[in-house]
Amino acid sequence: MPTLTSISLLLVTTIVICIIPGPDMLYIIARSTGQGRSSGIVSCLGIATGGVLQTTAVALGLSGLFLAVPVAYEVIKFAGALYLIYLGVRTLLSREEMLAGTGSERTGLLRAFFQGALTTLLNPKVAFFYLAFLPQFVDPARGAVPLQLLLLGLLFNLVSLSIDSSISLLASALGIWLKRHVGAAKIIQKLTGGILVGLGVRLAFSSRQ
Repeated sequence: MPTLTSISLLLVTTIVICIIPGPDMLYIIARSTGQGRSSGIVSCLGIATGGVLQTTAVALGLSGLFLAVPVAYEVIKFAGALYLIYLGVRTLLSREEMLAGTGSERTGLLRAFFQGALTTLLNPKVAFFYLAFLPQFVDPARGAVPLQLLLLGLLFNLVSLSIDSSISLLASALGIWLKRHVGAAKIIQKLTGGILVGLGVRLAFSSRQ
């Protein structure tokens, strides 16, 4: 069990990290603005689930594969980039009704959840972040290191989820307001697709540093 001091430092650092705009925040804003509150919140849950799975991989030592086999990092990175670009292009080419989430609500929310999870799981830079960040708060003298990493990763993702959900609610409210204006829905669609494509391109050309 990490010390209370370590946990407190982790929580404070997590808040600072999460309020700084980054790829996850842009993704959540795009989804929430374009598809509404439910889709945005479910996307946040998907991202958090992906984050927990990534921290589990770190705790089990699986993320070290990216260090030992650089080609594995590149394969996952480009798979994630292509997936984000695919989502962006699909959004850009879809009808406004499709963006708004017509059809089965349950199917749409499940899709939003899995898309959020995959955007995290297919981003090896997230694994590298956890690999560098979480061990700083571990005390080997206070128990099994893997269990401490799992606990710290869970706390990190719970705090991230609360912050991301708040951002999602604000973005969805903005989306509702914008859609009341003529032509705004089409602009939101283009903006959402553009952000997703941009995130994919950014990931594709990013380095491991």
